[in-house]
Amino acid sequence: MRSPFDAVMLIGFGGPTRREEIRPFLDNVLRGRPVSPDRFEEVVAHYEKIGGRSPYNDLTLLQAEALKAELARDGIAIPIVTGMRNWTPYIEETLASLAHTGARRVLGFIMSAFQCEASWERYQAAVAQARSDLGASAPIVEYVEGWSAHPSFAQAVAARIAETARALNETHRRTARLVFTAHSIPLAMAATSPYVDQLTAAARRAAALAGFENWSIAYQSRSGNPRDPWLVPDIREAIRAPGAPDIIVMPIGFLCDHVEVLYDLDIEAVLVAREAGVRMLRAPTVGTHPEFIRMMAATVRRRLEGADAS
Repeated sequence: MRSPFDAVMLIGFGGPTRREEIRPFLDNVLRGRPVSPDRFEEVVAHYEKIGGRSPYNDLTLLQAEALKAELARDGIAIPIVTGMRNWTPYIEETLASLAHTGARRVLGFIMSAFQCEASWERYQAAVAQARSDLGASAPIVEYVEGWSAHPSFAQAVAARIAETARALNETHRRTARLVFTAHSIPLAMAATSPYVDQLTAAARRAAALAGFENWSIAYQSRSGNPRDPWLVPDIREAIRAPGAPDIIVMPIGFLCDHVEVLYDLDIEAVLVAREAGVRMLRAPTVGTHPEFIRMMAATVRRRLEGADAS
């Protein structure tokens, strides 16, 4: 089919690709928000402990390549590019490159399952700012609809849980606790968004598909003013809570591995579990799981088919 759009842009958070980029990257993320020097260096140390870089950009590019191949199998040939909010390739760089090739209409796919001001509107604001900076040459950017309720997303999450559960014997698998995690956000932000409802619905569907009745939701990676109320329970509290000695942690709110997964879960939460006498298994993020890529392709295809080609 002939696409009414000139490209699809996956819009993501971004991450440093080598040690010398960590501090400039964090400066971008903070953008003048007051953070104590101790806290800043603490986060730098998190990146150091996962190898001095984030795999986020590379993994998002792999998702873009997989999406392009999936669409091609449907007879849709369209460039799939990535644009990052906090590091190169910045959204403005990507839009400028597209404009240089003559692109006038771009379909944006925000790489966040659950919608709130931080996970959705800030990305749209970054795109709007980039377009304003580029001026008349900037392509128009439209967006796919929210996709957290798509069946293939739940199937991808359930498949990752099932992969992880195979490490347990039948008895332990029946009694294991399944905990879904997503980034904590301020209660005031949660109250004005569908974030918690979307997260809860997606977790419920995935748990049912994976055959788990004993499941819950916890939050992780909170930041900001410690006096402000944020979504709880924290994953560390969930791990320490009374219950079965086996726990599967599924980071449903994260689409690929980056510091919130590789440090906050694989290092910090694992240490908490060890101290609590709990065996913690961390399920992989959806990444390039075929069901997740099929969901992306179906969402893009539906938007392409419904777009006004004029």
